[in-house]
Amino acid sequence: MSTVDKSQYNSRVTPYVFSCWILAAFGGLMFGGVTGMDEFLMKFFPKVHERKLHAHENNYCKYDDEMLQLFTSSLYIAALVASFFASKACSLFGRRPTILMASLFFIAGSIFCGAANAKWMLIFGRVLFGIGVGFGNEAVPLFLSEIAPINHRGAVNILFQLLVTVGILVANLINYGTSMMKHGWRISLGLAAVPGFILFVGSLVITETLSSLLEMGKEMEARAALQKIRGVDNVDAEFQQIVTGCEQAKQVKRPFKKLFKKSGFPALFISTIIQVFQQFTGINAIMFYAPVLFQTLGFKSDASLLSAVITGLVNVGATFVSIYAVDKVGRRKLLLQASIQMFISQVAIGAILVTHLKATGSLDKVLAAVVVVLVCTFVMSFAWSWGPMGWLIPSEIFPIETRTAGFAFAVSTNMIFTFIIAQAFLSMLCHMRAYIFFFFSAWILIMGLFVVFFLPETKGVPIELVEERVWKQHPVWKKFFEDEGKETTD
Repeated sequence: MSTVDKSQYNSRVTPYVFSCWILAAFGGLMFGGVTGMDEFLMKFFPKVHERKLHAHENNYCKYDDEMLQLFTSSLYIAALVASFFASKACSLFGRRPTILMASLFFIAGSIFCGAANAKWMLIFGRVLFGIGVGFGNEAVPLFLSEIAPINHRGAVNILFQLLVTVGILVANLINYGTSMMKHGWRISLGLAAVPGFILFVGSLVITETLSSLLEMGKEMEARAALQKIRGVDNVDAEFQQIVTGCEQAKQVKRPFKKLFKKSGFPALFISTIIQVFQQFTGINAIMFYAPVLFQTLGFKSDASLLSAVITGLVNVGATFVSIYAVDKVGRRKLLLQASIQMFISQVAIGAILVTHLKATGSLDKVLAAVVVVLVCTFVMSFAWSWGPMGWLIPSEIFPIETRTAGFAFAVSTNMIFTFIIAQAFLSMLCHMRAYIFFFFSAWILIMGLFVVFFLPETKGVPIELVEERVWKQHPVWKKFFEDEGKETTD
């Protein structure tokens, strides 16, 4: 596959450019939970707390509660609905105002959750938070991909995923620090307003993307913005390429309809199926319920939060590997290597638990330590592959005319399957027990085969030329563009 001459795309990293990347990426700093805190469970989910304290509790079923799962998963169903409104907001108002809206929903949601005295307040706050996630997950990866120079696009986009991992780690550290404090859960939930406020300030500082400005007919502002984010005056080649793409995009009046035409299928299919695969690695099962998992292994409440912090540190550290490697080795190699490592880790965890962990009792310390190590190797491989690629690849494979619409489908698919896993995991754990790890490992095997045969490489290709350089040259997907001239630009 031929690549473009990247020398004609001039750029240098200035302090302003770097600050735009970091401030926008704060949209990822919004994850974590308090489902293992005793005071939180006593106030809102007393039945769960009672089962947790039972002398002969079932290791696999003590957190199986539909309302507890609804608290966790309500965020994702709200984000699912919000992502389509966010797509329209990105097109009408731009990426930057959409990021600002996300920050306001984050702040409102954290205030409601932190002040909650009833379940409805807790879940309503979680829904507001979910709307913020929908808006942030739609606008931030698009923003980062569109302002990043070609040779750093993967690394810049992965800053979003890095802040997601930092958010999870910070939440676990706060949970660990406040678990024994009176109303510690309120502090944990309320502090989510801090990154929301930083994102709000950031949305006032960052520039708008070129694609967004051109879509709104602001050509002079777009050129000035491109010069500012590239740190050089000579941006003619890149600017003309983006202008050409935007002019073609203006011919498309109904982007959602264009998305479902034959030539739109490859990008739509890849961007949605990669979200399904990301969730069916089992990562949310491990990360969002890390305290639950480690308590199931026999750790005490504090130790389980500490173990979650350990996995959080691994998650953050491994994401730096992805930032370093993604634009050097490419997307496909990272995904394939990680699929092998995740498969081995999941099968090994499942085998140990099936043979050594009964419904009651706990693992001996040596085996428990082995499981912790295996969980860390799993998290590590996910963090440099399917985690960041799930957001990077969909943000760079759509032509400009369908980019916001297509990415909305990617975000909504992610939220649908995150919702399914969040809502079903504890029940699945209760009924499938340790065999749940074999369930996820089977999915990982399928994912690896999918990468081998269907996923194209997008390293080093400008997003304005992905259709020509990637889709039309791929042995499987090129046939979807053979009749492209016959399709109307509806």
